Amino acid sequence: MNRAVLYALGAAALFGASTPFAKLLTGDMPPVLLAGLLYLGSGLGLSLARVIRDRGLRPSGLPKGEWPWLLGAIFFGGMLGPVALMFGLLSTSGSTASLLLNLEAVLTAVIAWVVFKENADRRIVLGMLAIVAGGAALSWPTASAAQSSITGPALVGLACLCWAIDNNLTRKVSASDALFIAATKGVMAGAVNTLIAVGMGAALPGFATLTATMAVGLLGYGISLVLFVLALRGLGTARTGAYFSTAPFIGAAVALLVFTETPDMAFWIAAALMGLGVWLHLTEHHAHEHLHETLEHEHEHEHDEHHQHTHDTEWDGSAKHSHPHTHLAIRHSHPHYPDIHHRHAH
Repeated sequence: MNRAVLYALGAAALFGASTPFAKLLTGDMPPVLLAGLLYLGSGLGLSLARVIRDRGLRPSGLPKGEWPWLLGAIFFGGMLGPVALMFGLLSTSGSTASLLLNLEAVLTAVIAWVVFKENADRRIVLGMLAIVAGGAALSWPTASAAQSSITGPALVGLACLCWAIDNNLTRKVSASDALFIAATKGVMAGAVNTLIAVGMGAALPGFATLTATMAVGLLGYGISLVLFVLALRGLGTARTGAYFSTAPFIGAAVALLVFTETPDMAFWIAAALMGLGVWLHLTEHHAHEHLHETLEHEHEHEHDEHHQHTHDTEWDGSAKHSHPHTHLAIRHSHPHYPDIHHRHAH
């Protein structure tokens, strides 16, 4: 299995598993404050991990041209999206919101295919539709839901659009340090949302609840986001988004295991549909002759067929390493994903 696929499924597993635990932490905590503390926990935890990894504070290494993409991703996905969702939930039933949240994978793929010209084979489209259908089956209302105004669902849809834009913008910086990207998004988005909640009159919870909330955020939002960025680097946006949309099923499975709930028919239908979608993606074979334009960037790599450059110092290229390097133009054919080296037109 491609390592990037494992990253995507790992990101979905951590995010999905965090949901039932985050629900336990809500209590009387306002939703906007909860969202802010979850993001803040991820940002602070990853920032500490980065300091330990780098043995101190070091420059981000993010090229100047990529900062607008990252700031745009933080604004849409970390600030506007969560706030739109929280206000949308005020006048939207839980079942309706769950169904609408499946729009994120669809909108992510549509933007990737239409705006950023990412290739879309029939197998990938069918797999994505199967996964989204599984999410819809999982969240289909089993009891009569309260009627919602159009404002609430519209705001939930806006949140999905914001996250879809976030996913595509993050793809543009996915070759850079994933730990820095995720830490920056967490700190900035968490600080803004927390300040918004406090400005609305929310009070910070006690130390135990605060610590537990930020720990859940570190796992479900922070480490999950690091894996998501690594998956974007290797799979492209649409495929990563499709794998990540299995998170609701994983969350439901964790709730069944941890809280010993009894699965209903919708759970097994969702499992079958999502399993079919993942299988369609795993068995994809995309190969054709393609041209690599001259490219200069920096990311962790080893000397494979796309990395045949020399070094200023003696190096046999046998281990992974990271430094700025240039790819010369090359034309060849082999199976590939729309990763950071294969973002060509079709």
